[in-house]
Amino acid sequence: MKALLTVCLLMFASLTFAADAPAQPAASTVVKGKVLEVIDVEGYTYLMLKTSEGQVWAAVNATPLKKGAMVTIENVMTMHDFESKSLKKTFPVILFGTLNNGAGHYDAAHSGAPASVDLSDVHVSKAKGANAYTVAEIVGKAATLKDKTVLLQGKVVKYNPGIMGKNWIHLRDGSGAETDNSNDILVTSANPTKLGDIITVKGVVHTNQDFGAGYSYKVLIEDATVQ
Repeated sequence: MKALLTVCLLMFASLTFAADAPAQPAASTVVKGKVLEVIDVEGYTYLMLKTSEGQVWAAVNATPLKKGAMVTIENVMTMHDFESKSLKKTFPVILFGTLNNGAGHYDAAHSGAPASVDLSDVHVSKAKGANAYTVAEIVGKAATLKDKTVLLQGKVVKYNPGIMGKNWIHLRDGSGAETDNSNDILVTSANPTKLGDIITVKGVVHTNQDFGAGYSYKVLIEDATVQ
């Protein structure tokens, strides 16, 4: 009888905790919501959003916004325990992405970048020069290319600027396969770019990198320069 009572109390406690816990938005590349709070700092605008799945903080490139505005954030990257030095605040969960103004273009820097990239038809020629490789070659030869400088030409299919002091660029060139993730590679760089651009990067191949906050990569190109 005591054992049964204990089980019932534990079940009640878990249900109470679940009811009180704040809702978190589901993992998605697009988040829509109503602006509840706006904090502007140099280079960024922080937004408290009310979404269909709960409230969450988001950060986009600096742009004028007011409370009550409805916004759509695309190319979302979710960060956990992110520390903002400018705000002297740690966010348990925050979304970084690019603000879409609803007219098919991004507000950030008024770049004119496409609202989305067609991933079904990416064909980019291999870079020319010493140490030039395709995406699939770099992924497949990661162990051999570790800590070596490579040259890669590809299409920017995802772009998140200014996160942890870096611009995060995903490149594809049409090589590789979706099934083993050999068709996409992450590049970190201090140089800016735009979604949909064809760029050539030169950087160092690193493997098994863990940036914390749940972001670890088997292979990537770091500290790259955009040629």
